[in-house]
Amino acid sequence: MDQPARTDPPRQPTVALALGAGGAKGLAHIGAIEEIERRGYRIVAIAGSSMGALIGGIYAMGKLDVYRDWVSTLAKLDVLRLVDWTFSGGGLIKGEKIIGTLRELIGDALIEELPLAYTAVATDIDRGREVWLARGGLFDAIRASIAIPTVFRPYTIDGRRLVDGALLNPVPVTPLVREPADHLIAVSVDGPAEPSTPVEETATPPDEHKRRRIAGFIGQLIPHGEKAAETRSREPGALDLLAQSMDLMQANLARLRLAAYEPDLLIQLPRNVSAAYEFYRARELIELGRQRTAQALDAWRAPARAPAVSAPPAD
Repeated sequence: MDQPARTDPPRQPTVALALGAGGAKGLAHIGAIEEIERRGYRIVAIAGSSMGALIGGIYAMGKLDVYRDWVSTLAKLDVLRLVDWTFSGGGLIKGEKIIGTLRELIGDALIEELPLAYTAVATDIDRGREVWLARGGLFDAIRASIAIPTVFRPYTIDGRRLVDGALLNPVPVTPLVREPADHLIAVSVDGPAEPSTPVEETATPPDEHKRRRIAGFIGQLIPHGEKAAETRSREPGALDLLAQSMDLMQANLARLRLAAYEPDLLIQLPRNVSAAYEFYRARELIELGRQRTAQALDAWRAPARAPAVSAPPAD
């Protein structure tokens, strides 16, 4: 009797994924990644700036669920405890405490040994050049990429003082244009501001309500960001204005870079969805990333991958 013809399972379409900078707003990348995978795409390459480098690196290690569960439990005081203040070295925060905490939680790895192509984008502040970190210690690369000027101390690698990659490339599509993936998708949290961004959340357990009440009380004692400014009717402080100014500059730079190197699909979240330090809103931001990604994928008709465009070299 003739054997039935063997049919191979359909090949998963592959994705090269660019994850943009944005502080706590970048937690939306977690929901975006989970939704992209849920739709049957296989991520084979990631490039990220700042928070995008952190989320992308943790995903490349296969530990995104561990980080998601941990960050989703953070309250305002927990975020403050991760800050190691300093008044020297070119930044207000050393950054050693948060990176040490993440190393303990996630582990570390060499980038070249990760199961997918990974690039963290940083800026050489002395030479004024974009730097692509695709070899060496993963958390060394992440620490360099998240070094927001005046906030985090610069991080030195191979004699170069490196700071936040968002200074020159907020949504780093360029390291991915030559990757052999079917589609190139970018996730930006620098989209146009919106009046409000409602999020449909699942039922909140009683202990979560209690945690939020405590966090709200602490927020009244320690004002932070735009929400506190509205509540307390105070003039924005210097750091608030600095953050708002950097958000605006970053959004405009991202728009220009994405116009020059357009991804197959751009998923955007509004830049005013949260303040850069509101990591205690992780559940909400992750869910928003999932929702916006689902909407973008529903509206997208995936094209065949266009021929690669030559990207400018980076150090």
